[in-house]
Amino acid sequence: MRAHTGRRRNDEARAAILTAATDLLAAGEPVTLGAIAGRAQVGKQTIYRWWPSKGAVVLEAMTERARSLAPTASTGSLEGDLEAFVAATFAAAGTPEYTATLRGIVAEALRDEHAAAVLAEFTADRREQLYLVIERWLPDVDADLAVDQVYGVLWYRILIGHAAVDDTAGRQLAATIAAQLRAGS
Repeated sequence: MRAHTGRRRNDEARAAILTAATDLLAAGEPVTLGAIAGRAQVGKQTIYRWWPSKGAVVLEAMTERARSLAPTASTGSLEGDLEAFVAATFAAAGTPEYTATLRGIVAEALRDEHAAAVLAEFTADRREQLYLVIERWLPDVDADLAVDQVYGVLWYRILIGHAAVDDTAGRQLAATIAAQLRAGS
């Protein structure tokens, strides 16, 4: 008798779909459900079973990518942890493909309530990761403004495009935020 493999296939298909979405974004190719399904070698109905829209697939893929690219491990200091996290976040978000994708996702979130909900989850997750970094060193500080500053600068630069979103900008911002947090604690 053969063991049931349905769950493993689902996990494999899910991973293939998310990888396909990320690969299409990175290549600058049009991201359609058909393109995602083709690259992942699944039917479009498989995608529709798990996600309500293309935007939801893309945002979930981006959330997983963001979590893998921005470290939350301790470096031994608030300054080091903030620098590692913020610089990695800015470096990843600042690639031409990722910047274009983030701009497109914001536009899609304005039109699609499912994409808007996933964008809200994505930003809440990224904010929570930064809160964890700060609270590791300053558990009693109100970090709301610091978190807003980091993501405010990031999104402003992505959406307006007036200045670089790169690891250098991330390091400079992290140093400023760390000094503000230390002064306020």
